[in-house]
Amino acid sequence: MSRTLTARTVPVSAFAGLRAHRLLERNFMVYRRTWLVFLSGFFEPVFYLFSIGVGVGALVGTVTLSDGSVVPYTTFIAPALLGASAMNGAVYESTMNIFFKLKYGKVYDAVLSTPMKPVDIAVGEITWSLMRGGLYAIGFMIVMAAFGLVESWWAVMAVPAALLIGFAFAAVGMAATSFMRSWQDFDLIQLVTLPLFLFSATFYPLDVYPPIMQNLTRLSPLYHGVEIIRAVTLGRFDWSIAGHVGFLAVMGSIGVTIAARRVEKLLLN
Repeated sequence: MSRTLTARTVPVSAFAGLRAHRLLERNFMVYRRTWLVFLSGFFEPVFYLFSIGVGVGALVGTVTLSDGSVVPYTTFIAPALLGASAMNGAVYESTMNIFFKLKYGKVYDAVLSTPMKPVDIAVGEITWSLMRGGLYAIGFMIVMAAFGLVESWWAVMAVPAALLIGFAFAAVGMAATSFMRSWQDFDLIQLVTLPLFLFSATFYPLDVYPPIMQNLTRLSPLYHGVEIIRAVTLGRFDWSIAGHVGFLAVMGSIGVTIAARRVEKLLLN
């Protein structure tokens, strides 16, 4: 059946928004009775906040930022954990769930029997993953506000920043999943996300890292997301924010392009 659909292939640059939302409707109908699944990735950063932020934070006390200002340790790490929450939600949804639909559920083969195209699948699934990451971010933001870990009204911009993180990781996550052949390959996902979580200036300021680690950390997508969220929650801005935003936007755009092409290759060739 997949070969008979080859004639319907279109360039991945074609606009897909008018049909991608149909996949969102399908996902909503499937998950509305299993919404507890969405909570799985939310609790991990919350537990880290309580154990490290509150527990270890009582021992650490305060952190001195690069501009010389001093903030409580819990206030310092909370924005980073918010970014990690958005990353987790996007990655969980765009990897294992996509793999099952692609390899076992054959969901996309059925989708392509409709007027939808591969790029619609990519945009629809990445948007759904982004929404999951956004829900985690909103929930974590409420926890931060309840514990008084927000120092500026600019903190409302932390949710759009978290959505940008979700977009970048969801796009790359789906692109990576398209290359995976078995469930064992998902060990590589944890092998990547765990170091990103631990070494993206999440728990310590960047200037305490050794020089070589500082350069490696600047290549971390989560680091760029953490810097954006930390800036808005603390109310401290500079022009470097534009670079962080640009990094994540480019990462997401590349991921969407690769994911769309891979879906087209896997299902239509």
